[in-house]
Amino acid sequence: MTDSAGAWGARERAWMKRALALAARGWGQTAPNPMVGAVIVRDGAVVGAGYHARYGEPHAEAVALAQAGALARGADLYCTLEPCNAHGKQPPCADALIAAGVRRVVAAIPDPNETKGGGAAKLRAAGIAVEFGLGEAEARELNQPFLHWAGGASRPWITLKLAVSMDGAIAAADRERGWLTGEKARKQVHRLRAGADAIAVGIGTALADDPALTVRGVRKPRLAPLRVVFDRQARLPLTSQLAKTAKRLPTVIVTENAAAPAAMALAKKGVASISASDLPAALEALHARGVHHLLVEGGSAITGALLGGNLVDRLVIFQAPVILGAGALGAFSSVPSVATQSLSHWRVVERLIFDDDVMTVLAPPAV
Repeated sequence: MTDSAGAWGARERAWMKRALALAARGWGQTAPNPMVGAVIVRDGAVVGAGYHARYGEPHAEAVALAQAGALARGADLYCTLEPCNAHGKQPPCADALIAAGVRRVVAAIPDPNETKGGGAAKLRAAGIAVEFGLGEAEARELNQPFLHWAGGASRPWITLKLAVSMDGAIAAADRERGWLTGEKARKQVHRLRAGADAIAVGIGTALADDPALTVRGVRKPRLAPLRVVFDRQARLPLTSQLAKTAKRLPTVIVTENAAAPAAMALAKKGVASISASDLPAALEALHARGVHHLLVEGGSAITGALLGGNLVDRLVIFQAPVILGAGALGAFSSVPSVATQSLSHWRVVERLIFDDDVMTVLAPPAV
C-alpha cells in the first residue's frame, strides 16, 4: 500500500520491477501494441505473472490471470500499463479482472489510447481499487514510441544513433569507414533495430557504407523494419544492397520527386518512393505509413538536420576508445551551433558498457 506521502513499499516496488522486466521480453514483438507486464500477488506471494509476448496474442493480464487461477480472487495486480477496456484481437482485460475477482490494481501509467483506455474507470465502477504511479518513469521509457503515437503525434518517435570516436568523429580524414565499435556494441545496435518500425540513413551514409539495414544476431522482430534512405535526388545505386534486396525486404527512399527517372528505375527494383518537400513533411509521410518509431543511424548531414530541427527524442551514442585525429568527419559537424550548445542540457537516461565501448542514451530536456 502507499503511505500518506504517496511512497511505495519495497516489496511493491519489487513486484512492479518484475512486471517491467517481464514487459521488456516483448521487445520487437508487440508493435503497434505496447510492451506490458503483469504480476498478481496474494497474501504477499506472487501467484501469477505474464507479459504480452506478441501482437495478437493474449495480453499480460490475461496470461497472469490464467497462471493464478482461483488465487486471483482477492489478489492485487501490478501492471505496467492501465488494463485495456476495448475489444480487439483480444477481449478487454478490465472485464477479465472483474470476473476474476481481483481486489486492487496498481498500474504504472494510464493508457492514452482513446480507443482502448477507460479500464481504470470500469474497474473502479466494479469496486476494484485502482492506483497509478508506481514505476511510472521506467514504464514510460519502455514504451515511449507507443505513448508518443497514442498521444496524437504527427511524426514518429525518433531515436538517433551515432557511433563516435573519443574525439567525436564518425570517420577518419580519408573517410575510411570501418567499424569503430566492438562486436558487443554492434549487437546492441541490432537490438535497437529490432525495436523500431523503420531504420533510416541519409544518402551520404548509404553511398559510403552500402548498408543492409537488417536485424542480425539478435531475436528477429515480428516484422522486418522498413528500410529508409533520405535521398532527395534518388541517388541510391541500383547495385546497392538496399536496392538488390528491396523486393524481399521493404525499402523506401524519401525524395523530392518520386516520378523522376532515377526514382522510377529504383521502383523497378522494388524500392518505393515518398515525395516530400522537407524533412518534417517526410517524417509525417512515414508516420502515415505506420512508422511510429524511427531509428536513424546518422551520418553528419542527417544528424545536423534532425538535431537542428529539434526532431530527436532519444540520442544514443556509442563511443569507442579510439582517436581519429585531425581532419576526421565530426559527428556533429553539420549541427547548428545553437543546437550543439543545447546538447549540454540533455539528460542521461541510461549508460551501459560493452567491453571497451560506452553506450549513452540521452533525452532532450522536455522529453
